[in-house]
Amino acid sequence: MVKKEIKLKPVCRLCNSSELSLVLKLESTPPANAFIHKEDLNKEQKKYPLEVFFCESCCHVQLVEVVDPKELFENYVYVSGTSKVFINHFSEYAKSIVDKYSPSNQSYILDIGSNDGTFLKFFKEMGFSVLGVDPAKKISEKAQQEGIDTINDFFTLETSNKIKQKHGESSIITANNVFAHSDNLKEMTRAISNLLTKDGIFIFEVSYLLDVYQKTLFDTIYHEHLSYHSVIPLISFFKNNGMTLIDVSRVNTHGGSIRCAVKNKNEEKDISESVKNCVELEKSIGLNKKSTFSDFALNIQQRKEELNNFLDLIKSQGKSIAGFGAPAKATTLMYEFGLKKDILDFIVDDSPLKQGLFSPGLHIPVLSSDSIIDFKPDYLLILAWNFADSIIKKNQKFADHGGKFIVPLPNLEVI
Repeated sequence: MVKKEIKLKPVCRLCNSSELSLVLKLESTPPANAFIHKEDLNKEQKKYPLEVFFCESCCHVQLVEVVDPKELFENYVYVSGTSKVFINHFSEYAKSIVDKYSPSNQSYILDIGSNDGTFLKFFKEMGFSVLGVDPAKKISEKAQQEGIDTINDFFTLETSNKIKQKHGESSIITANNVFAHSDNLKEMTRAISNLLTKDGIFIFEVSYLLDVYQKTLFDTIYHEHLSYHSVIPLISFFKNNGMTLIDVSRVNTHGGSIRCAVKNKNEEKDISESVKNCVELEKSIGLNKKSTFSDFALNIQQRKEELNNFLDLIKSQGKSIAGFGAPAKATTLMYEFGLKKDILDFIVDDSPLKQGLFSPGLHIPVLSSDSIIDFKPDYLLILAWNFADSIIKKNQKFADHGGKFIVPLPNLEVI
């Protein structure tokens, strides 16, 4: 495995200020999706710092260490279509966009970071032309094979120009859980603006910093996520780039996200009350103040102690524990909480792309759900805690035979 150094971003990703202050330092980890094959177990996996900074000029929260995006995304193993929860979410999400914004059938809908095309399939079923852009080679190929026209590339201004030349302008552009991924959000925004029709709408979902802070969802912090978005800095960012944030709604994905709608011009008359309401809420919580984050690390430490005390008790009784779910967030959680091979015997995941691999750095085997029946662990620690309800429901037989579920976040629960 070729080692690739990180580069530093010494200025704010949104406002270009150099007034950045360290507010949280987590354990260094390998890239969160850097699962490896058995033959690579003896090779070192490089770990990178996970340090979170607050911009004292615009209040944006971000990482300054940037891992080479090719290392993070070209061999990506996360696919949307393995989760029924996300499939249902995308179905409702697509319908809400069509109902609210009535995009033109004469145009097309573009999804940035389109993954396996799950989201775009719903638009296609409604009769719209669709186009995806995604840098992951195998996943792009899979989407293409399933009838979703997909460009295998990073979304840059150059890519935008090529798309415009070939396909024209888009009435709806979406970017779900990827607007936090780009080191150059200004270029991405220019590229989006370049492709939108005159009345087109850019809609994106990202994890909401307010939920991350209030619920201690530190495991959503990993190298793919360079930005931790809140509404206050986004308003000025889009305004400075010739666009307007017109609507914000809170959704429950990933423990708490925001869905933002942006227009391709500066017109305050289009801004809904939802934007103002979020600004007032963020100010009341103190998201616009560096001091607010001083207790975040203490809350993380408390969650760590609670979980480890319980796991130590289980282990002292000779009980076995397996993990359930191998999302990217699990890498941060396992490193920060010290969940190694002596704690977790294996991890179960429903994605065939991850089964048979080993977890990043800690090298815990990832198996199919059949392994629950084969090895009969006493407890399942749900690492994909945001899907806890559906995981528990799907694995009721495990509970019927005396197995128990551990949900580590937002609060420790044993079910």
